[in-house]
Amino acid sequence: MSASSQSPADVARQFMKLMEPLDYDAALKLVSSKVEYVNPPPIGTVRGPAGIRAVLEPFFAPTLENEFKIVRASASGPVVFLERVDRHRLADKWVELPVTGVFEVHDGLITYWRDYFDAATIMSQWPRG
Repeated sequence: MSASSQSPADVARQFMKLMEPLDYDAALKLVSSKVEYVNPPPIGTVRGPAGIRAVLEPFFAPTLENEFKIVRASASGPVVFLERVDRHRLADKWVELPVTGVFEVHDGLITYWRDYFDAATIMSQWPRG
């Protein structure tokens, strides 16, 4: 099944599944070249697949394993909401972060991705480096 024949919810779920092993090359094929990715401060907004990679690759560098557990999903047309628990295994512990992601998918590609979470929750548990 090609990405353009999948529902917006399927595209968002597939993207999150590809991000678990940090398969950036495969996951970023599901985003538009003009995608806007928004996070709470201090991270902010980036654009394009390279912008997403520039935020996520260094952030996930200390992780040994990742799980993005979808708790609830809802979609209306191109807009998809995924309530998740993002779990990251570090060298000495698992870190969990409740997240709600909002995606907009057009023609099988994610054009907008915004994650809502408490940055202090994750940063207080993350390795300094």
